[in-house]
Amino acid sequence: MRVVFCGVGALGSTAVHYCRNLGADLRLVDFDRVESKNLAAQWFVKQSVGKNKAEAARLQLANFYGVKAEAMGVRLAATNAAQLLAGCDLAVDAFDNQASRVLLSDAARAAGVALVHAALAADGTFGLVRWDERFVADREDVTGQATCEGGEHLPLIGVLGATLARAVQDFVRADARHDYLVSLSGVQRTT
Repeated sequence: MRVVFCGVGALGSTAVHYCRNLGADLRLVDFDRVESKNLAAQWFVKQSVGKNKAEAARLQLANFYGVKAEAMGVRLAATNAAQLLAGCDLAVDAFDNQASRVLLSDAARAAGVALVHAALAADGTFGLVRWDERFVADREDVTGQATCEGGEHLPLIGVLGATLARAVQDFVRADARHDYLVSLSGVQRTT
């Protein structure tokens, strides 16, 4: 089983951290670099600053847990989506923008790859884990709107990332596809 994590920022890096014991092959896709401001809400250490996020997460999995992963330090695009999904059984959307979510959804459907999305409300009040067949990507209030800068939403990011990891685990181990609504009041399974 191969799982591709698309976006390893706040939600993606947290979920990858909790998926380290799946026994699945992990592919990490992110074009961005780790910045000092990311350390507050993303699973990176100070030594990661300046490195590509996919490569930094790969190194941390290897160094901390002895887990091997494949890092793809590129931006998902229509021209490379099929290649990035090739050989994968599950794609995980941890992007923070509508355009990337829609592109990934289209590519996963075309490739016949299962896809689970995780999304955090910009105001940090709730999050969703939802399978592609029941997910609609919302437009951002402001293009590129940050939801994790400064770490103010860290508790919800942690709960949402862990819930996403659970959804991935349930798919890998039992082919289950559960949706969740996540808030600081709790996690509610909705399917």
